[in-house]
This record gives sequence, C-alpha cells and structure tokens, in this order.
Amino acid sequence: MTGVIKTEKINTNKDQAIVIGGGRAGCEAAWQLSQAGIPVILYEMKPEKYSPAHSQQDLAELVCSNSLKAFRLASAGGLLKAEMKLQGSLLIPCAEACAVPAGGALAVDREQFSALVTEKIMQEKLITVIRKECAELPEQNTIIATGPLTSDVLAEKIESLCGSRLSFFDAAAPIVSAESLDRSKIFLQSRYDRGEADYLNCPMNKEEYEKFWDALVNAEKAELHAHDKAFFRVYEGCMPVEVLASRGMDTLRFGPLKPVGLRDPRTEKRPYAVVQLRKENQAATMFNLVGFQTNLKFSEQKRVFSMIPGLEHAEFLRYGVMHRNFFLNSPELLNPDYSLRNRENLFFAGQMTGVEGYMESASSGIIAGRSLARKMQGKSAYILPEDTMTGALAHYVSHGGAADFQPMGANMGLLPDLPERIRGKQERYQKIAESAIARCTEFLEGLELENKNL
Repeated sequence: MTGVIKTEKINTNKDQAIVIGGGRAGCEAAWQLSQAGIPVILYEMKPEKYSPAHSQQDLAELVCSNSLKAFRLASAGGLLKAEMKLQGSLLIPCAEACAVPAGGALAVDREQFSALVTEKIMQEKLITVIRKECAELPEQNTIIATGPLTSDVLAEKIESLCGSRLSFFDAAAPIVSAESLDRSKIFLQSRYDRGEADYLNCPMNKEEYEKFWDALVNAEKAELHAHDKAFFRVYEGCMPVEVLASRGMDTLRFGPLKPVGLRDPRTEKRPYAVVQLRKENQAATMFNLVGFQTNLKFSEQKRVFSMIPGLEHAEFLRYGVMHRNFFLNSPELLNPDYSLRNRENLFFAGQMTGVEGYMESASSGIIAGRSLARKMQGKSAYILPEDTMTGALAHYVSHGGAADFQPMGANMGLLPDLPERIRGKQERYQKIAESAIARCTEFLEGLELENKNL
C-alpha cells in the first residue's frame, strides 16, 4: 500500500501528473492516469482541513445523497454509468459492490463506498496520496478537481488565473433513524413497482398536506453569512424544499411529493401526496428524506418535518444543510477534453466545471485523466462523440447552451434525435442509449487500434 507522505512544495517531476482533490472526479482522474502507466501525486486536504460539507477522512465522500440515479440503460443516469464502465471507471464497480436496494436506482452505503474507493486508490502503486491543503497551482501537468467547495486560498488562485468564477448554493437533505419511524403509517413500495420495493412511503391526505405546506413555507430559515448573500442563487436540481414549496400550493405534489405510481395498501387508493424515504446504508438503519434539501433552521426542520405521517417521533441523525458552491464559466475557459484553453497542461474536472451530479462529476474526471495521459504520451486529445452522454456533457461544458451558463446534469435532451421517429418515450430512449453505447464502443476501439499502430 502506498503510504501517505507530507511535503511543503509540490513535486515538479515532469514525468508524473498532479491531481488536486480526492473527491469522485479526482479519484477517477488519478485512476485513469495510473492505468495509463503515469505516476500520480494526489492531493487531498482532509483531515488537515475540511470543507463545510465534508466530515469523513476517506476519499470520494458522498455528501448530500447516497443515490447515483437510475440504473436502467434507457435513462440518462443509466446510460452515463454504462459509458463510464466501458471507459474503465473506478467508481462504478465500487458502487456496485456497496449497493443498497433502491428500486431502479443505484444507491450505495456511503461509508462503505468511500472506504472501498480509498482502499483501491491507496493500493495502486503509481498513486501517492498527500494529505495536505494545496495552496498553489503547479506549473506541470495538473488536474484540479477540488469540487464546488474549493478552499478559499486555492479558489483565489483559480479565479486569478481564469478571470472569473460563478457561484450557486447547494443543499443537502436530512437523515432519520429507522428505529424512530412509525411503520404503522408508512408503506413499502417503489414507484410503479419498478424493481424491488425499496422506498418507505409516508402518505398524506389533503388536510395533512395543506397543514404541512403552510408550516413549511412559513418556517424560519437559517441566516446566510453577509458575504454569501451577494452570491445567492439556487441550482434547480438541488432546490431547497421550502423554496420549491413557496412557488405554489401544489408544486411539491408535482415534484418530490408526487403520489403517481404509488398506492396506499390501507386505502387501496393513491395518496394525495407522498414523502419517500430511501435507505442511507446497507444495514437500513438510516433513511434519507428524498427531495428534502433544505436551509431551514435545525429546530424548524424538527418541528415541520415531524408533521410528516410516520415521522412524528423521528430521530434526526443529520439535519439538512446549505452551502455556497462555485463553478467556472467553462464555455469561455475549457476545451471539450476539460483542459484550460490558455494553458493546455492544466485540466479541470468535477462539479466546478459545471457538470451537476455525482456520476457526472466522476465522468469528467475520467475524461480529464485520460486526456492528460494521452497528452503526456504525445497522443491525440480524448474527445468523445457528442452523441454519447459523456461526450454531450463535455460539449455542454465547453460550449454552453442558449442561455447563461448554469450547471447541467445528464439528461436525454443533450443527445441528438434519432433519424427515425419513435413515438414511445421509453422505446425512443432505449434506442438512443443503444446508439450511444455503440458510438462509445466504436470510439474506444478506434483508440485501441491507434495505440497498436503507434
């Protein structure tokens, strides 16, 4: 096992690569470099210093959820994971080994997952981990994957180099103990009975829902720091539940509390609204409130969320939190291989590039790692076709969309339409996914052939 070493200055060996950040993107990047035969120095500032959202020493720590989204191929999340696996992902096999039941989604035991990723990284002979905050930008071949909670000192260096950065707020959902739930009011079922019955469902009638909604929209929020208020902009994909509720009485019923595809066995009817709880660990001793990212005061979370049927006496193991993230104005700064346009031996990866989501972040690390490896070996850039999900995300990051640049997660809208018209959405998505897998396979086989001919 490679030991943890200390140093006061970044090594400048031109034959090795530097990866700054031990999160999902950083681990994937370091792994890809090592698999290409390139020695890697991986900087991780924990436990010397923690970000506002992190608490564990292990690498690839999952913060706000244990879900890695849908697993079926005919979905954006499933397609992305399938492409990552084709590209030799480190995280996907680790996630599968630590999976907990979650219907059609891939969810993991968070602590087991991080521990397994850490073990794999530490056992790789070409990767040396340095537990130290990195406060400078190396001149040599480097990948920065410090995430949306990059430390202030390094963020200032990045901002100075890039000229600007953008900010938004991210929110995490509460976790409750399983033994504190009133199971007499809760039923077990996955939406549309898809996969195993892995979700606990807390049904609400109309009166219960309206009382809960009124309490939620009038609850007291945690105070933001003065220097954060100027940056306050909430990303739609992690919208605090109280902000979403404030948009209208029925907004939650068409969002995270939608009852479609569920039937309460006590009434044999669809509930008026449903709060779903998802397993947080394999032992099923903890459950996450799905879609309940929040910035309410802790006392208000206890008061309001205890109004949910079955959670009247819930023990909150972790309250929801909200913190400021930042991401680059990537369309003005990055190439499709995640290299910086004005300094092409410097790459970025992870959510700081504008990809949104655990697996999206990791996929960018794969591209950055493979791209830097090929650059150091004198090979062509690693740019996947835009009709693959991985390639489409990279294209969005480097080119942006029609509006102001905002973080983007994997979605089928990023991919081009099929030449033939298919009316059924699931059948169409399946065909798009199969086409993307074929294109990804063809691309990778082309690189293999190129390597043999060198």
